[in-house]
Amino acid sequence: MEAPLERWMIWLQSVTGARAVGKRELRWERTTGRRRALPSEGFGSYRGPMENLAQEPITPKLDLIVLDCPDAMELATFYAKLLRWRLEEGSDGDWATLSPPRGGLTPENPDGEATLAFQKIDDYQRPTWPGGTHPQQFHLDFAVTDIEEAEPRVLTLGAAVHEHQPSSSGSFRVYVDPAGHPFCLVQGA
Repeated sequence: MEAPLERWMIWLQSVTGARAVGKRELRWERTTGRRRALPSEGFGSYRGPMENLAQEPITPKLDLIVLDCPDAMELATFYAKLLRWRLEEGSDGDWATLSPPRGGLTPENPDGEATLAFQKIDDYQRPTWPGGTHPQQFHLDFAVTDIEEAEPRVLTLGAAVHEHQPSSSGSFRVYVDPAGHPFCLVQGA
């Protein structure tokens, strides 16, 4: 067994009480408060409460994506214009939320879409990408039918073309929004 894998299995055994069943197999199941090793169908197989997904009907849905920024209303306005989404009532410089065309995910609208929100951070620092002291944590990709045609609007709204362009095929282009978050226009919609 490889050392990292062996250390992981030892840690897992100490936490769960499970034991290895063969060189690359580990399984356990709950039985009256105890766990026991079982024959495995492959490394990492798990026979527990989530094996039968029909009995686990609750699946999380992506509800809200929140971006930190120095001014929530300013960045929300940029994305509202870019996406043509509605700015929700009550939005201000500290917190702003955009609603997608079919509405956000709510108990009244269970088929709604994820919404985009922005929160003011007093000591906000622009992300540095592709490296640096304050790297991006994630980025947004927006599908468009033609990057060249979509770009002028993105730039007019306040985005800038990022200096680093890793796509050699031209299938996507990297930009930064007014608060410095990288995002991409991706060929393909």
